Amino acid sequence: MKAEIHPKYQESEVRCACGNVIKTRSVKPVIIIGICNACHPFYTGTQKFIDTAGRVDKFQQRMIKTQAAQAAAATSKKKKK
Repeated sequence: MKAEIHPKYQESEVRCACGNVIKTRSVKPVIIIGICNACHPFYTGTQKFIDTAGRVDKFQQRMIKTQAAQAAAATSKKKKK
């Protein structure tokens, strides 16, 4: 087995667009996702019926939240350097 070829396995945070943070281990320090078990209707047991916004609108709003979270993570990463 070759030495020094494996990625560094470290503690990481999984951040959801809803604000939920999950601690785990991965090769990446921060993983940003759009939906998690805290906000997904299958896991929460509640289903929201909002007829004012369609599926595309809901998806676009979720993508905006995810992109904002990724931008915030990128700026905090730049400040650390």
